[in-house]
Amino acid sequence: MSTESKWCAVTGGRGFMARHLVAALLRSGEWCVRITDLAPEATLDNAEKEGLLGAALRDGRAVYASTDVCDLAQLTRDFEGVDVVFHTAAADPSTNNIQLHYKVNLEGTRNVIDACKACKVKKLIYTSSCGVVFDGVHGLFDVDESVPYPEKFPDAYTRTKAEAERLVMKANDKDELLTCCIRPGTIFGPGDTVVPALVSCGGTMIIIGDGKNYDDFVYVENVVHGHICAEKTLSTEVGATKSGGKAYFITNMEPMNMWDFLYSILEELGYKSISKIRIPSYILIPITHVLEWISDKLNKLYGMRQSNHMLTSSRIKYVTLNRTFNCNKATEELGYMPIISLKEGVEITTKFYGHSRA
Repeated sequence: MSTESKWCAVTGGRGFMARHLVAALLRSGEWCVRITDLAPEATLDNAEKEGLLGAALRDGRAVYASTDVCDLAQLTRDFEGVDVVFHTAAADPSTNNIQLHYKVNLEGTRNVIDACKACKVKKLIYTSSCGVVFDGVHGLFDVDESVPYPEKFPDAYTRTKAEAERLVMKANDKDELLTCCIRPGTIFGPGDTVVPALVSCGGTMIIIGDGKNYDDFVYVENVVHGHICAEKTLSTEVGATKSGGKAYFITNMEPMNMWDFLYSILEELGYKSISKIRIPSYILIPITHVLEWISDKLNKLYGMRQSNHMLTSSRIKYVTLNRTFNCNKATEELGYMPIISLKEGVEITTKFYGHSRA
């Protein structure tokens, strides 16, 4: 470890992307990492115990703090002595609970900003979402950061992420706190939910809509790289002036047909005969409205929450419309370029899950 190692904090540090970010920060030798998350203690799997994270927790290069982003006092405690905060914590996007999303995504981010200012943190890198410019009605094809926020959002997650992003950009102050927002595409990689969901269907692809929509998948290490590029850019006076208070799309820069991408994962997993079932969206949308109505009534009457796996009208919008994003701004201003290709990412991911049947 470098003698000049500094402390950074990663909120939501046990989440999917955040785990990879923590590992990259530790590997760099430049950072000691304060990992914050809701759980009372960090539960490590065997690979983590025997690997970099376990060693870092034992020798003090990393510490874990049980922290709720909705608690300003806890955040202020955790950010003491920290130079940079990577704010990745967010409510589960698969749960369309408006109160929860406002509490965690919006008020939690407001607390993070206030804690950063109280502790004189120098830089705040916020994990936003490419969904902040998606209205669920119009497809997006090769759009850049000039596209405004929509008047209406398809769900509570994107609505509150957009509002939180506004707060972070507004908080940028060259003399106090420098901020930058990262808008990743659809993230995949070891530890994601994409492969388990495909495997749960037994190698059958259920295609919703006409199957012609494109998406911008991004390998998780490229998202991590985007965050680190943002931090490094804000570390220079020129970069701080140029990129402070801005948002950037981060993708693999390889947009492709969404269903072809999912098919390639199944092939890499070793499935030889992949069945395809196509269901028109106009058939499913009325059904989802009924299911959502029933779910809402059950929640109000008996406190029964909507299943995270329930098909909703907003999810249909995500999987039937084009959603691709231009990364030229990130390349020009942050120096970002993908470090792992889409093909390499698929190979690494499927190998991780150990389902290859070749």
